[in-house]
Amino acid sequence: MELNNIHPAVGSVTTKTRVGRGQGSGKGGTSTRGHKGAKSRSGYSRKIGFEGGQMPLQRRLPKYGFKNINRVEYKAINLALLETLAAAKGLEKIGLAELREAGYISSKQLVKILASGTLTRALAVEANAFSKAAEKAIVEAGGSISKI
Repeated sequence: MELNNIHPAVGSVTTKTRVGRGQGSGKGGTSTRGHKGAKSRSGYSRKIGFEGGQMPLQRRLPKYGFKNINRVEYKAINLALLETLAAAKGLEKIGLAELREAGYISSKQLVKILASGTLTRALAVEANAFSKAAEKAIVEAGGSISKI
């Protein structure tokens, strides 16, 4: 191989089509834009969501609901899960770090303890929020709660 016989791959280099350069070129006259109408003119741009005059999708569907910007989203953790986690690892205290380590929450999630299931052990539970029934169940089992 030498410099004088190096060529680009077949089909990788194509010449640019020159439109509007006379009838002899085959691309003169309307310059591949068809006949008349807005699409043949310079400066044409179709509006986003335009469906050719048909009623667009965003106008066909009704407005629905709203998004509360002040909503606080919690990851729900049940008492039954705390019970199984404490039994498996022999824990007396369960907080965000233990839940994160066990893979139940991610680092940025807030946790709310809910009262589904039963609790038989005295656990010190640390979370962002508790339901009233969960608070009652933890204290009745001899444990304690602390809100972060």
